[in-house]
Amino acid sequence: SQEIADIICERITNGESLRAICRDDAMPAMATVFRWIAAHKELREQYTLSMEQRAEMMFEDIIDIADDECTMIKRSKHGDGEDEGEIDVIFDATAVARNRLRVDARKWALSKMMPKKYGDKITQELGGIDGAPIETSHTITFIKPGNGAA
Repeated sequence: SQEIADIICERITNGESLRAICRDDAMPAMATVFRWIAAHKELREQYTLSMEQRAEMMFEDIIDIADDECTMIKRSKHGDGEDEGEIDVIFDATAVARNRLRVDARKWALSKMMPKKYGDKITQELGGIDGAPIETSHTITFIKPGNGAA
């Protein structure tokens, strides 16, 4: 039904995978959803838009994760009172590594989901010596028939 399709597409837009959605007992199996998508142009367009919106949300997640402060504040043992002594700010190396992994995974996924927008653009430029244009030449040799040409 359109109501179930709307719920599926909304959940996709909010970042859930179709596999996770279809694990829900109230949702149809993935094969059923794929059949619906193949059979109904309007649903296919809605699904495609939801996937694009999920990619945009994933892009926003990358910024949030990268901006996350992976720090712990540790109070020095010097000083007697609560506000006395030095404060050391220490980066949590485990959290930094985990966030790097999360960002890299999302970047990879985006490059596959939307390669034109988020993929690496590879260009190849050919040139001659010192950047000069490539020179080409052609040689045409005429051979008289019967002179042993094979």
